[in-house]
Amino acid sequence: MRFIDPHIHCVSRTTDDYQYMARCGVVAVSEPAFWAGYDRSSASSFADYFRHLMEVEPKRAARYGIDHYCWLCINAKEAEDVQLSREVIKLIPPLLDHPRVLGIGEIGLNKNTRNEITVFEEQVEIAAKYDQLILIHTPHLEDKHKGTSIITSILKNDKRIKPERVLVDHCEEHTFRMARENGFWAGLTIYPVSKVTPQRAADMLEVFGTKMVCVNSASDWGESGPNYLTDTCLEFRRRGHSEAEATEVFYNNPCRFFGQSAKWKLKPIA
Repeated sequence: MRFIDPHIHCVSRTTDDYQYMARCGVVAVSEPAFWAGYDRSSASSFADYFRHLMEVEPKRAARYGIDHYCWLCINAKEAEDVQLSREVIKLIPPLLDHPRVLGIGEIGLNKNTRNEITVFEEQVEIAAKYDQLILIHTPHLEDKHKGTSIITSILKNDKRIKPERVLVDHCEEHTFRMARENGFWAGLTIYPVSKVTPQRAADMLEVFGTKMVCVNSASDWGESGPNYLTDTCLEFRRRGHSEAEATEVFYNNPCRFFGQSAKWKLKPIA
């Protein structure tokens, strides 16, 4: 069986992680721009980071037969500094034609502050102006419902944004319907400390259905790993779902969402 990890931060992962993914059948990954483990001090730091996402990581992944794509943005954790954010945002439009860049992401909210909302809206403007896919970061834990509501309201009120070209990630039981009922794709992040476990993800797939859903590991600097994607597939199969059903969730669905970009080369399996 083949897998796609729609959201993973490979810059924070080791060579062993790439080897593990290759052995498990992961053939492609999508890496959103995010936090470096510390707050960066200048736009030039982001310029170097974007170059790493576009040039270095695809070559690293290719050594293990994995196709690597990325997204560009200033993330919600660093968006409180509006002046820095605007300097970073200026770097993005000239890079959007790069063959490895799928769109703007992961943008969203962290603590739901006014500054974060301002920076989010300005990055949505870039996505709308340049007709880009959008990958959304929703807040963790107690701020998630409020933040998801703010984010989806902003997107729905912008008539230029097509909901089917937006993936609202880190959904949980209390926000999944909010994404799907507004026409967005829903992302389930298997990150047991602050998001969901394989068991909860399998529950949601069974309760809410598998249409317009992408399952990811979001592996980064924390207590996460690419194994959580395959662990979720194993849990899904353990419950009696067929390999064809699993392929729909863990391979075909990402292909359908990312396939809205002409840069994405993989096709769903019939």
